[in-house]
Amino acid sequence: MADPQTPAINFGNALARSVFLARRLKNIWNAQEMVGLLLPPSVGGALANYAAMLCGKVPVNLNYTVSEQTLASCVEQCGIKTVLTSRAFLEKVKLNVPGEVVYLEDVAANPKRREKLRAFLFVRFLPTASLEKSLRTDPIQNPRSKIQNDLDSLATVIFSSGSTGEPKGVMLSHYNIASNIDQLDQVFHLTTRDRFLGILPFFHSFGFTAALCLPAQLGVGVVFHVNPLDARTIGPLVRDYAITFLLTTPTFLQLYLRACAPEQFGSLRVVMTGAEKLPDRLAIAFEEQFGIRPLEGYGCTECAPAVAVNAPDFRSAGFHQVGAKRGKIGQALPGVSVRIVDVTSGEPVPLGQSGLLLVRGPNVMRGYLGKPEKTAEVLREGWYTTGDVATLDEDGFLQITDRLSRFSKIGGEMVPHIKVEEKLHECAGATEQTFVVTSVADEKKGERLVVLHKLADDKLRECLEKFGVCELPNLWKPKADAFVRVENFPLLGTGKLDLRKVKELAGQLAKTSDGHN
Repeated sequence: MADPQTPAINFGNALARSVFLARRLKNIWNAQEMVGLLLPPSVGGALANYAAMLCGKVPVNLNYTVSEQTLASCVEQCGIKTVLTSRAFLEKVKLNVPGEVVYLEDVAANPKRREKLRAFLFVRFLPTASLEKSLRTDPIQNPRSKIQNDLDSLATVIFSSGSTGEPKGVMLSHYNIASNIDQLDQVFHLTTRDRFLGILPFFHSFGFTAALCLPAQLGVGVVFHVNPLDARTIGPLVRDYAITFLLTTPTFLQLYLRACAPEQFGSLRVVMTGAEKLPDRLAIAFEEQFGIRPLEGYGCTECAPAVAVNAPDFRSAGFHQVGAKRGKIGQALPGVSVRIVDVTSGEPVPLGQSGLLLVRGPNVMRGYLGKPEKTAEVLREGWYTTGDVATLDEDGFLQITDRLSRFSKIGGEMVPHIKVEEKLHECAGATEQTFVVTSVADEKKGERLVVLHKLADDKLRECLEKFGVCELPNLWKPKADAFVRVENFPLLGTGKLDLRKVKELAGQLAKTSDGHN
């Protein structure tokens, strides 16, 4: 593993450093079940997480892009007493961290020769069970499990992104995460020659599973970088370390499309996107520039997170198996069952018909931390209710058609935001995210659509001329005065649209517009 500030280290070195940190931290973490980490995706952040697991603790990676109020709520929900962070990083994010703050620089400072030798000897000669036992001294390890290293014990708590509401603590077990890693391995046949680019933060479920835990479990290389928006650094990192797997989001792909050279991405064999829909226009533009087509996957924090992926086609003499379809999120991972049911009745619907997507598998969470009622709402008889509306075709490929939270009820009819967005992008010929559809309250029809956009006035007029004569129902077409120009769309730290802030911003702008009128 490596990052721009840390030269590459091998797995033996990484384990020895993790043991060294664990030995220094175990007294600080004494009698604590969950420990907070406020660190970016980096070698230091990864080693700190490994040290916590070696000590038998549950690492909770805190989101450094949220408000201080939300951060304090997460710390309180988990009962966290200490937060491990970095002085240099804290100066950048400028957050007041609740609880006792411990600095990684202080913990790792001035390593003594005997400490380094002991860590080396522990790694080289101690059996795994003895190594773990030597790092766990306090009597309170994990009251949820009789055996601390039981796969069903809690591995981490990841707070949902909160794009449409307040974040909830998702409890993921070691079994959930290890299963998801094995599922991804069975699809992509990973080897020790593969290298991942770790740009997703560890408080993001895919960052925790694929960038932090997967390399340690499968022996895959990983190169971290703290800022996924820093395309001018990411291009050289991919080239210099011969990265083969790029895990990212469509929002970040747009930046790489503008700032990275084709030869910098020459080593990539898989570009996997998630967190939001991959527009076909963006996938085509990326493939034209870099010669590799991004594959869309689908997941939820509650599923550790991967549920379905597109994959490269399989070819051999006399055989061809399709691994990906355009516009689809792929097939369910091995061991994952999916079901499409009627939104109202809950009964299964025929192939090709849209309905609510349910998921069951070994990667489905244990539940929401301290929220049994919320857990019962989404987990029923082992099936997790995703909240997404999808279709399933005869080859087992899923397609997300919308999200229940992204509908507006206008004049008694349900209007899907995503379909309106897609048509607007098509009319504008835009490859980047240029429109975001949301809604505000309306006295006459209950709700009305508002569209945030980034187009210049003349470009918007051209787009609206085409949009006005498209095949969408008239009720789905926002009026010209419902379009509001913004410089940037509100984003979460993961690069995903912050739909809650989008709605708040639209409400403020709509009131201002109404006042001017």
